[in-house]
Amino acid sequence: MNRISKLLAVSALAIAGAGCAASEPVITGLPPVQVTATGETAPVGTGKADAADDPAIWVDPANPNRALIIATDKKAGVHVYDLSGKDIAFIKGGLVNNVDVAGNIVAASDRNDGINAHIAVFRLDPATAALTPLGRAPAGTGEAYGFCLKKTAAGAPLTAALIIKDGTVRVGTLTVDGTPSFTTQWEYKIPTQSEGCVFDGDTLYVGEEDAGIWQLVPDGRTATARLVAPVDNQRLVADVEGLATIDHKGQRYLLASSQGDNAYAVFKLPSMDYVGRFAVAAGTFGATSETDGIEAVAGNFGPAFPDGIFLAQDGDNAPNAQNFKLVRWDQIAVALGL
Repeated sequence: MNRISKLLAVSALAIAGAGCAASEPVITGLPPVQVTATGETAPVGTGKADAADDPAIWVDPANPNRALIIATDKKAGVHVYDLSGKDIAFIKGGLVNNVDVAGNIVAASDRNDGINAHIAVFRLDPATAALTPLGRAPAGTGEAYGFCLKKTAAGAPLTAALIIKDGTVRVGTLTVDGTPSFTTQWEYKIPTQSEGCVFDGDTLYVGEEDAGIWQLVPDGRTATARLVAPVDNQRLVADVEGLATIDHKGQRYLLASSQGDNAYAVFKLPSMDYVGRFAVAAGTFGATSETDGIEAVAGNFGPAFPDGIFLAQDGDNAPNAQNFKLVRWDQIAVALGL
């Protein structure tokens, strides 16, 4: 959820007395190091609304130096962008929230039915970047919200995590042959509203927006859960939103959107040792603020991104509609001393 939505509950008098715009941080954590964006996508189609939400990065298995950005306009559908930010494909999907990709399968949490959750499934054409709808997999009761796929070998069954808006986490097998289906393998209830998620092997990390990052390890039909990075107004300032992982020099890192103060916290995996924070400052392509979904991927994607990409939703891209900013991963790594 965009933090502005929560601030609407604060009285107009209190906001005016603070002497700042609603998008400015009310609380600031530890000072982040500063980086600037290398590029940005075209704005999503829905203007004057909180619409851009969550991105994923597809890496071409036939050409690991080629990648595409797949991202949701949560009020309209799914966009496909190239790394220059050009909008090269779009498919209507209505209220699709979080998106992820495995091989040529793209899947998203489908909120078109607020009573019963679904997962919308598409197939990506590597040659044209077009998305073809394969159908919607029913996924139990509740409003579908967060979503992520486990990275698996080509041809292996797809493991998906669907986060219901009330914090219910369902992890199971997503079948895409024929009519898509989802079979829950285990389930766990996080106390309050949750959205961002990412797998690290079988372990799932989930962001509880007001509380912090949970580590869920499967344990039969449920999971062993630990709050491994609480909202402390130092490393993380609520809301805790998008989560992503990236490998760098033999070490895996977990990145989290500290939406409340327009920053990103970085932790080592699996220890969850805190590394530092960074922010995307104003530059040629503007700063990022109110970030919801994020993604990161290592690799050489040409001169613009020689050592990987960090991607962040920008909640305030005025005067245009919201979009996604691209940052060179090597610049972030250097800034953090990794």
